[in-house]
Amino acid sequence: MTVIEKESHPRIRSFALRQGRATAGQQKAIDNMWDDYCLDPSKTYDYAQLFGRNAPIILEIGFGNGSSLATMAEANPELNYLGIEVHRPGVAHLMLLLEERKITNVKIYHHDAIEVLEQKIADNMLAGVHLFFPDPWHKRKHHKRRIVRPSFVELLNNKLMQHGYFHAATDWEHYAKDMLKTLEASNKLFNQGSESGYCERPEYRPLTKFENRGLRLGHGVWDLIFKKI
Repeated sequence: MTVIEKESHPRIRSFALRQGRATAGQQKAIDNMWDDYCLDPSKTYDYAQLFGRNAPIILEIGFGNGSSLATMAEANPELNYLGIEVHRPGVAHLMLLLEERKITNVKIYHHDAIEVLEQKIADNMLAGVHLFFPDPWHKRKHHKRRIVRPSFVELLNNKLMQHGYFHAATDWEHYAKDMLKTLEASNKLFNQGSESGYCERPEYRPLTKFENRGLRLGHGVWDLIFKKI
């Protein structure tokens, strides 16, 4: 029985693979660069061999258009990054950024993040997991589709190495409170935030254009960082 199947309700995916409409440049990247950057979810990889070195691995779930992931990877060449995204044009955009900036420490999965974590990531392997601005599924009837729930936290407990961390950020206060409650229920992940439970944005997390626009309008952003200790 997998971690996900332990929940009382059937497994519900929070997203589906999305092809979307790619620009001409993105389609060219899909046609010509896919095998250079994207991993086959049906295969199992030796990541040290794949990256050509042993280095801490940071996994980002739902990287959007990849701008933040590319920026982090470029600024931290000593780390290896795995990115997961279900929107194909976003994958293509990231590949273009990686090629343009000659960034070599990123590999991509175009697949279900939970399946990648369950099936392609060894226990105690990840130095960090990032979840930046996930879909909040703000309608109450859709809350069950939120990715941060007890089974996901248990999966994090298994896949993070000792002193590895989980970092989530959201601009939906209700979802921030919901994630905080769920994460604090774990007896293996410990909050690194202030008395409020939240953290200041670390320097390694770039501000996105969307986030900057929201901050100018007075919208809040909540960062949560939990460490496996």
